[in-house]
Amino acid sequence: MCSKLCYAIGGAPNQVAISAASFFLQIYLLDIAHITPFHASLVLFIGKASGAVTDPIAGFFISKSRWTKIGRLMPWVLACTPFTMISYFFMWYLPPFVSGRVAWYVTFHCLFQALTTLFQVPYSALTMFLSTDQKDRDSATAYRMTMEVLGTLIGAALQGQIVASAHVSPHCTVNPSVNTTDSWHDTATIPDPSDPLSHQAKVYMIAAGVIAGVYLLGITVLFLGVKERDDPYALNSDRAIPFCKGLALTMKHGPYVKLTASFLLISTAVQLEQGNFVLFCTQAAGLRNHFQYLVVTILVSAALSVPFWQKFLQRFGKKCAACGISWMIPFAVMLVTIPNLILAYFVAFISGLSIAASLLLPWSMLPDVVDNFRLQNPHGKGHETIFYSSYVFFTKMSAGIGLGISAAGLEFAGYKPGICRQSDNVILTLKLLIGAVPAILILLGLFILLFYPITEESRKETKLALEELSHGIESAHFHIQQVQQFPQLLAVLGHESQCTEVPAGISVGWSKTAASPDSWQILTCVELAKQREWATPEFPKGPVGMKEKP
Repeated sequence: MCSKLCYAIGGAPNQVAISAASFFLQIYLLDIAHITPFHASLVLFIGKASGAVTDPIAGFFISKSRWTKIGRLMPWVLACTPFTMISYFFMWYLPPFVSGRVAWYVTFHCLFQALTTLFQVPYSALTMFLSTDQKDRDSATAYRMTMEVLGTLIGAALQGQIVASAHVSPHCTVNPSVNTTDSWHDTATIPDPSDPLSHQAKVYMIAAGVIAGVYLLGITVLFLGVKERDDPYALNSDRAIPFCKGLALTMKHGPYVKLTASFLLISTAVQLEQGNFVLFCTQAAGLRNHFQYLVVTILVSAALSVPFWQKFLQRFGKKCAACGISWMIPFAVMLVTIPNLILAYFVAFISGLSIAASLLLPWSMLPDVVDNFRLQNPHGKGHETIFYSSYVFFTKMSAGIGLGISAAGLEFAGYKPGICRQSDNVILTLKLLIGAVPAILILLGLFILLFYPITEESRKETKLALEELSHGIESAHFHIQQVQQFPQLLAVLGHESQCTEVPAGISVGWSKTAASPDSWQILTCVELAKQREWATPEFPKGPVGMKEKP
């Protein structure tokens, strides 16, 4: 339990930072940095794309990493953390120049997304090396998701409380339904954006510094409390799957393709909700003074519901638990059609339940896919990072495209930074981005998930098969270590043409899938040696030159 808790805490800081960026980066770029919606869409899309491209690159290099005293994945997590802190802070810094401001935010957003990828890929793959038991891994995933949702809550709450004053203006307290004159529409809410020492810029930098400091606590707990284990299902003689070959095998693996396609759409819908929710509250729903509390309501609901979803999927199955993702759809549609404060809080609570399910399920189902692949490809190792990195690649790329299109849509609708109330076209666009578009994406994702082939029964069968495989590997390790101590015996056995198959009547204690081809030949030679009594102390029937005692 202690190891699972430390593992979960270690990933929370990354979610704290990602949460703050998801909810507030778009409105920061538009209303504080005062860059156009088109340029904001470039910052969001290029940043997400850089993180997505980094995923397979990170998977490639991590899969090539050698085992160290602290593991194969842990060094990557430790090395990228300080650079992530620096890039995160400067992503929220308002530079004194205006002309190069877009390039500044593109650069540091790209760095932040790439570095969080270098953190997230080895960290998420670490789940496979905490335990070989599926229930333990599901439990560790539940711990991790609970802490990540709490991290998301902390990030949004910290950021929201610190920067709330940057988006509240006494000029915007007029009821827009009563006073909709052009002068009210065009009243600026933000002072001169070229001043990096303004109150609005300062509060965002304070929030960035606080969240960057959270990384130190998380990485310390992770390093001291978690011990990485080597792959328990692979023989020492097994080699890592080449990255390109492993990626090709991954893309042909049916369960993985269906899982990725489903949650690619669902995660894009969640990203659209997060990225546009604050803008919707401040610009379209008249909830400018409540947006930070609504965000906290969403995340508190999500954090509290993770244990519920964990129990639910254990009892009713993971595919059945996916129905909870759709709960937000009718209530989100109600909010955009009837913007009411009480309804907004209720919608925030239900949305939190759905977001928790969408966060927990893919990371709980992905280890099942890896196990299924491992059973079909028992002679390779190091494929875990390929699965995790390619999954994050597709989800990030889809989220980047979705956020980029949404910001470009606001540009097309005529969004004006820093005014109290936007035009009707902008309000309609925000309603579509909060209601209709996420609903369609979620329904499409759930439809694809219906064809996901791994059921609770097949998971149990896979578990039993892997346990048999693990038992065979332990026996194989023992016999290979024995025969490798006798170089003369190996030299003679290497010339035996019959060492490719076990003769009839000889019983072996492992299956052929338990060893690589080279290891299998050695093991069959051991059985032949036993049959011919070469392994007796005096080698009475052994060939000339094998007189030494083993």
